[in-house]
Parts: sequence; structure tokens; C-alpha cells
Amino acid sequence: MARITIIETGQVPQKYRERHGSFPDMFERMVRAEDPTATVDIVSIPNGDALPDPRNLEAVLITGAAAGVYDGLDWIAPLEDFVRTAYANRTPMVGVCFGHQLIAQALGGTVRKSEKGWGIGRHVYQVLPDNGVIDDEAVAIACSHQDQVMEPPNDALTILSSDFTPHAGLLYANGATLTLQPHPEFDVEFAQVCCELRIGKAPEDVVATARESLAQPMDHAKLGGAITRFLARRSTSSS
Repeated sequence: MARITIIETGQVPQKYRERHGSFPDMFERMVRAEDPTATVDIVSIPNGDALPDPRNLEAVLITGAAAGVYDGLDWIAPLEDFVRTAYANRTPMVGVCFGHQLIAQALGGTVRKSEKGWGIGRHVYQVLPDNGVIDDEAVAIACSHQDQVMEPPNDALTILSSDFTPHAGLLYANGATLTLQPHPEFDVEFAQVCCELRIGKAPEDVVATARESLAQPMDHAKLGGAITRFLARRSTSSS
């Protein structure tokens, strides 16, 4: 039975939270769809929760946030220390969107705002063959970001990529760390909300194309299952 500690780094805007839940709620639904017996603990940075010692945790999942990892907020450096400790301990760890970028930055990569602008809606990512985590040749997943990992850490292998996001998925050399730019925890309805939130921020045609793209088939359940299985690997990764 997996026990996953979700580190909440950002919050769903209040007006959408009642209908869609928090980011940890979305991840909990994603995890339980694959493993109904999973236990989920939540550590909320916005609510002021203290970070636990990752050496005492079975698995860690770091959520998305509106913040940039380079913003210099007072909680980012302690979270980077947490990541480095988890990494050295080979605690199974997954980061999504902000979590993907934060883990990359903590382990020596470079993150910044992309000159390509907003990535929203359904994006298709090519999958590196025989990576051991994701089986498909390509996956279609909703995304919502401007920042990107520009240079992955030396320890990271790029396993998901697109023209828009060359380093959209990273698998790390410790065998226990996986990070993703897109959002397998989002349902289509919340992915539409993310498009609406960009009206007036992203070009109109980008928003319109993104909203239309969400009518096409998505691989969220498949990728969510792969992440959940990865987080449950602790018994094999520590042997």
C-alpha cells in the first residue's frame, strides 16, 4: 500500500476550489484511480505547514503553483534543500509543473520564462522509447505554463518532449525521481478553467486553439497510473 506525501506549493483560485478541489485533491483522485488503497498525506506550504524530513517519507509528490521557482520566495530555498535530501535518500519523488521546475533547479538545472509564451490546452509529447516508466510513443496531456526547464540537470534524462517544451519530462539517475511539465491530475473541465484564466494574458488565438484542443482524446489516466506506480516503487528502489 502506497503512502504518498503531497507537498502543496500553490492553490487553486478560491472561486474554482469548491467545484474542482485543491491541487492535492486532484492528485489524490489521480492516485486513487490507480491504487484505491493508497494513503495520502498533505503538507501545505501556503497554509504554513512545516516540511517533514523526506528520509522519513515513503513517497513525495510536489504540485504546481503560480509562483516561479526563481522568484526568491522565502519557502523556495528550504524546499530545494528538501528535494536534495530526498534525492540523496532515493525517496520516490514526482514533481509536476512548478514541482518539475523546482526539482530541476534544486539539482542544478536552469529554469526561466520561455520566449514561446504560454503553453495551455492539450499538448502532445513524444516519449523516449524503453524509459521504464511510460510505455507509449506519445501522450496527450493538458498543460498550463510559461516557465520551462531550459537546461536539465546532468543527472536527468529527458523522457517527454515536444517542440514547444523540449524538456517536458525528466527521469533522474537515482532511479527514484520523475518530473513532468504537463498536468495529468487535471480533468478536462479544469484544463478549460486554466485556458479561461489566460484570457487577456495570452494571445486570443492561443487561448482559442487551446480551448478547442481539449475536445480531443487525452492520456491523463494512463500517465496518472504510471506516476502512481512509480511512487510505489520504494521497496525495489531501496534494495
